[in-house]
Amino acid sequence: MPGRDITPLLNRATKFLFVLALAVLNAIPGATPLTAQTTAAQSPPAQNDAKPAVSSQAAPAQPSAPATSAPEQSSPKSEQGVFVFRKDVDEVLLHATVIDDRQHIVTDLGRDAFTVFEDGKPQSILSFHHEDIPVAMGIVIDNSGSMREKRAKVNQAALNLVRSSNPKDEVFIVNFNDEYYLDQDFTNDLLKLKDALEKIDARGGTALYDAVVASADHLKKNARLEKKVLFVVTDGEDNASSENLEHAVKDLQEENSPSVYAIGILGEEEHPKRAKRALETIAQRTGGIAFFPKTLDEVDAISRTIAGDIRSQYAIGYKPTNSRANGGFRMVKVEAKAKGHGKLMVRTKSGYYAGPSGASASK
Repeated sequence: MPGRDITPLLNRATKFLFVLALAVLNAIPGATPLTAQTTAAQSPPAQNDAKPAVSSQAAPAQPSAPATSAPEQSSPKSEQGVFVFRKDVDEVLLHATVIDDRQHIVTDLGRDAFTVFEDGKPQSILSFHHEDIPVAMGIVIDNSGSMREKRAKVNQAALNLVRSSNPKDEVFIVNFNDEYYLDQDFTNDLLKLKDALEKIDARGGTALYDAVVASADHLKKNARLEKKVLFVVTDGEDNASSENLEHAVKDLQEENSPSVYAIGILGEEEHPKRAKRALETIAQRTGGIAFFPKTLDEVDAISRTIAGDIRSQYAIGYKPTNSRANGGFRMVKVEAKAKGHGKLMVRTKSGYYAGPSGASASK
């Protein structure tokens, strides 16, 4: 299944003008009725800090420094203020967090501590580094009716996540209910991010899978930075998406897809239990982690924990012994062992769909 176009992510002011124009046009005798969707598709892109917002009529903006256009290097470089990884086009790059048996993040390991397995077979590590580099991040926040009283604290937690992250991160904001809206494209301007988060229109259902897939696709097509993350907050089960969980996870396991960090503000009844399983599945398969606070007051501390996790990761690159041109899904596992440490657990994506020259395999 192809990645979901993020065209529907329009800000509310623009959408209001579309609806107003639609009403006027439809009132003209003999005029061909238009739908809000087709009118929106013809609208000009909005302006933002990093690049034009995506429109269905324009090709995705080209990164100023493609991450796979030059031979492999062992560390990130900065070109025109943009941090990129230089790697061989056949290299698979993993971002991994290492946790010890006391649940503390381990940050002092060397290359020799790691072993990478693809489909159970050990792989040779080509590149390795452990540096705090900027990431491209999508903040995806539930804006359904049940979130009305929770958004103030969630918004503050999202801003504190950005404050605790690398100052050169590029961040966009998506608010979603039964639709999803790109209320701020890539920027590191806290005031613009704050304004976007405050576009609260808490109503309707929860199209979580649609919003996550569309946001991941926006990252893959438009992010200038190689490392990609989604931060997702919701308080309920998806009840409005055209996607299902299986297809959403499949999209998120394409190459170049982001890790997903999720916060589920859930109760104890049956539906939230299903929502919890869904968030855990999405996070675990992509190398992120899902949190389920008992109270809303815990969300802010969790957001800072997530920022620390992202900034403490190792980047490990390897060239698969099974050519990517052969396609198919590849299971990935990373192990770490080092003197002076007890049992170590490595969290990274569980696998990916391979394709020739980095293209995703058809689904």
